[in-house]
Amino acid sequence: MQLEIETTVEGGRTIVTPRGEVDLVSQAQLKECLIDLIVSGQVDLAVDLTETTFLDSTGLGTLISARRRVHALKGSFALVCPHERMLKLFRITSLDKIFAIHATRAALHGAPGPETVPDVLPA
Repeated sequence: MQLEIETTVEGGRTIVTPRGEVDLVSQAQLKECLIDLIVSGQVDLAVDLTETTFLDSTGLGTLISARRRVHALKGSFALVCPHERMLKLFRITSLDKIFAIHATRAALHGAPGPETVPDVLPA
């Protein structure tokens, strides 16, 4: 199954939304998309994992690599992840300590939303 990736700009930040599974086969698509954005100068990025149904270690590696590239260029990199099962993956690997993880896009932009979840999810 091919990964669908949507790219939008909101509030001066580029939002990448992968739809489907990010695994050994499909992570190359996400990696290419992120690298293309970074090379074109878009270094304020967020990856919205709301519609991502699965994320494996290769997908995590892609996110880590993109974060490193963006931070080397003095940009910002954040995640939107409302899924508890994925959040557990970030916590188990201690990646919740290096990624800014937001529960919603509204929280990413600092706007109050109807949710009562914190802006940046605790470890």
